[in-house]
Amino acid sequence: MPPEESNQLGQFIPLHYHYQMLEDVARTTAFKSAIDAVVPAGSRVLDLGSGTGILSFFAGQRAESVIAVEYNPALVKASRTFLDQSGLAGKVSVQQGDAATFTPDDPVDVVVCEMLHSALLREKQIEVIEEFKSRYRARFNSLPLFIPEATVLAAQPLSHDYDFHGFKAAVPLFQDAASKHVRSLPVSDAKSYATVDYRADLPRRLERTLPFDIKNDCEINAIRFITKNLLAILPTEMRSIEWFNQHLVLPLNTPFFALAGSTLTLRFSYGVGDSIETLMDSLSCGP
Repeated sequence: MPPEESNQLGQFIPLHYHYQMLEDVARTTAFKSAIDAVVPAGSRVLDLGSGTGILSFFAGQRAESVIAVEYNPALVKASRTFLDQSGLAGKVSVQQGDAATFTPDDPVDVVVCEMLHSALLREKQIEVIEEFKSRYRARFNSLPLFIPEATVLAAQPLSHDYDFHGFKAAVPLFQDAASKHVRSLPVSDAKSYATVDYRADLPRRLERTLPFDIKNDCEINAIRFITKNLLAILPTEMRSIEWFNQHLVLPLNTPFFALAGSTLTLRFSYGVGDSIETLMDSLSCGP
């Protein structure tokens, strides 16, 4: 990889990571359900950052046509093969290109974009959609529906066990959102710090000061970041189709002891798409 590309977070994730995501049943099931719910029969769909092409495959089962845009030439080749093997090569057009600069020649009904990472770090979801909206409005004077429709971000202080058989290592960790985590003791309720509506103006920086009420006497040594994606909002059915990124647990540089009933203040600042280290270095937490 050229040096200039190696410095761009979210570029050229190794192919086996893309392939492994096909095993993420929660992810694939949620996106299939959302696409089935909101993509009209006979519509036109655009998939930005299409990866292996599985979301384009779901869309192609309902839409008249799908444009899949992928930057990585190896993934373009692989996804064309997968779509051909799956019987949708004629309906899904896979194009090698940069999702951040692509604009379709004709209007589309739905845009799928899954360039999501915990806390909206590393990946280019916000950048790609915001720049796409600007170009699309200028050409068509409208906006399509987006999948996901919104992302809700939250934070939660923890007392986390960083002792691994006597080996002590306070490091960033990921947690499956649907599993129990015996090493993590929440010491306060999670608190939302941003709701990102992809049809509205999108934030490029998140700088927050959040108060938390402590439930029990404990050492506070980590913050859990929670990322819930509202893939489809179905008001007539009074429900939404949701998918969680993995929780991100970041250690505090200076752990401290807090008493039940006290209030702590968490401060942090980062740009969407920044590295995990940038967010971790910005964390400040104390009474």
